[in-house]
Amino acid sequence: MNMKNILKTFVVVSLIALSGCSKTYFDVNTPSNVVDVSQLSMNDLLGPVILNTVDAQYVAESSFGNYDQNFTGDGGTSEGVTSIAGTWSGIYLYALPNLKVIRAKAKALHAKHFDAVAEILTAINLGLATDSWGSIPYSKATLGSADLTPAYDTQDTIYNDIFDLLDNAISELKGPDNSGFAPSATSDLIYRGDLGKWLRAAYTLKARYELHLIKRIGAVKAANAALMAIANGFTSNGDDFQMFYTEKHINPWYSREVLDLQTGNLHDNISYRLVSYMDGTSYPFTGGVVTMDPRLPVYAQTDDGSNDYKGYLSGGDGVTGDGVTTANTNFRENGFYTSETSPIVIISYAEALFIKAEAAFLANGGTITSSGTTATGYAAYIDGIKANMEKLNISPTKYDSYLVDPSVNVGAANLKLQNIMKEKYIADFLNPETYVDMRRYDHSTDVFKGLKLRADNATSVFPGQWYARATYPSTEITRNPVNESANQKSPVVPVWWAQ
Repeated sequence: MNMKNILKTFVVVSLIALSGCSKTYFDVNTPSNVVDVSQLSMNDLLGPVILNTVDAQYVAESSFGNYDQNFTGDGGTSEGVTSIAGTWSGIYLYALPNLKVIRAKAKALHAKHFDAVAEILTAINLGLATDSWGSIPYSKATLGSADLTPAYDTQDTIYNDIFDLLDNAISELKGPDNSGFAPSATSDLIYRGDLGKWLRAAYTLKARYELHLIKRIGAVKAANAALMAIANGFTSNGDDFQMFYTEKHINPWYSREVLDLQTGNLHDNISYRLVSYMDGTSYPFTGGVVTMDPRLPVYAQTDDGSNDYKGYLSGGDGVTGDGVTTANTNFRENGFYTSETSPIVIISYAEALFIKAEAAFLANGGTITSSGTTATGYAAYIDGIKANMEKLNISPTKYDSYLVDPSVNVGAANLKLQNIMKEKYIADFLNPETYVDMRRYDHSTDVFKGLKLRADNATSVFPGQWYARATYPSTEITRNPVNESANQKSPVVPVWWAQ
């Protein structure tokens, strides 16, 4: 981490709303030592912070999505040890330093609502970082030349910071702000200045992080805390925390999965695991109407354009799940998440509903093998599926049949954690939260039906073991060696909340 430059590097963004178009077009530059911080307003910095926050998640998912088997590498290759260095630089060189500046300006101007937005974004960046690496620099991380080798904070300490940030943001957003300063419709690339949505996002994020602690504070306690938070969280798909790209600055998944495929470059393939959850293989449809989850064609396409999807076995050298048949499934060209202007989603209303469903299940005494939940929990499970279908623009005529199939509509008395997490796995496609979920439940096949280690794991550096975290990037090893060495763990050692 280049701490000397951390407070000198700023990203200046110019946003132009075109008449008659709902999208915002942005032009991004990263000049070092060109614009002094005193010349930049909070809104000047907000857009770049959001962009770097979203890009940091994309880089993390480009590895973690392989770990959790949303996709494989080109030809079915599995991901090895990763440092997700781009996520580290996005958080520590761009997001956190600029958020610190925004917060300092907000406090000086008594702009409580702007401060709250910065706190929420800080919590998101800290959450992504600590869930990826465990212990991370934070309390000493943005001191510039005053501390070029910052100490690391433990993950339990970081989680306390996350909750403090979100609680304070909630308090500030619920209170008055007469400063006259607020996020503008052009700089706020998420909610266009709608502070009510930022408030609901804070509550929803709090519920997510509460649920991460089921092993540390107990499943029932964590679940009840999550239920309390989610009660004030997202209320519709319109609340989704997401950023859309533009024809000028295209979605990175489109570049990686569609353009690279079209130009013969390395790209990823859709995994057998994802396909097996959606084509009736792992969860057979029994109603006689549905033969395939209607979301599968929104995510994926076959080489020959047929509906005979054969996802790539992770580490399987180009074969599908039977270990013999050639795989044929790629990302959908112009799919919901793989078009030029597609969004990257940090957290969605559908996820909020699955958080509620899981929390209600656990608070009711549910375990990884038990059946049965409350009426409220079951309604959240069904509503989560419906919300995701509607987000993906799937017509009710298609998703209604799916929702009534006995394999999906199992009834409150028969609902298992496995049903909830299968639907959350599908709805959180290309979101690193899935990797968190798998680690929270120790990659249990009782929770993730049929889940198996990558096929080539016997010849890997860590045979028979799941990757549990990223390693610190090489820049940190060379620039902060003492603290990096003291905190580095094997990539198969679980992070704090998974122990």
